[in-house]
Amino acid sequence: MRRLALIVMLLFALSFSAAPARAQSPSLGEPANDAERAFVQQHPYQWSQLTPEQRQTVLQNYRHWQKMTPEERGIAQRNFNEFRRLPPQERQQALQALRRWRNLPEAQRQQLREAYGRFRALPPDRRDQIFRRYQHFQQLPPEQRQRLLNNYRRWQQMTPEQRSAARQQMRQMQANPNRPRGWHRFWNR
Repeated sequence: MRRLALIVMLLFALSFSAAPARAQSPSLGEPANDAERAFVQQHPYQWSQLTPEQRQTVLQNYRHWQKMTPEERGIAQRNFNEFRRLPPQERQQALQALRRWRNLPEAQRQQLREAYGRFRALPPDRRDQIFRRYQHFQQLPPEQRQRLLNNYRRWQQMTPEQRSAARQQMRQMQANPNRPRGWHRFWNR
């Protein structure tokens, strides 16, 4: 599971650096220069099987590849090799995550990039702690995950004073040895 998360993060990181390519040819999915034509001629059968939209995507990826530094290409190649070694189910999950990423509005992608940058800047032990908590969250039953998300949203909407009062109330409940069973459900109203 940790390997899948790493691959997804690496795929996202590659997506972060990729600026959207602009079509350089007047026709959708047609090579725009000699290098692109040579690339297409190296793979005539595969090229003939693609739709114009798929051809355009291949050309955009080729153009992006051509703009990458040797170091970036090496990283991308290692990521791809690691991806190919994943079991089919994990590969599918990674591809689904990438599709979801690409469907996000640019503003939300930017927020996620910034959050990822903050995460990467954390000390390794703190990142590991966050990752373990995320794994634990993922293993919870769906209803319990939803309750936690609802509680988090409510917490985010509270004023600092309300949060302080809620913390105080929880401390009092924890300190009470006679607290009722299920007191933690206080937050699940």
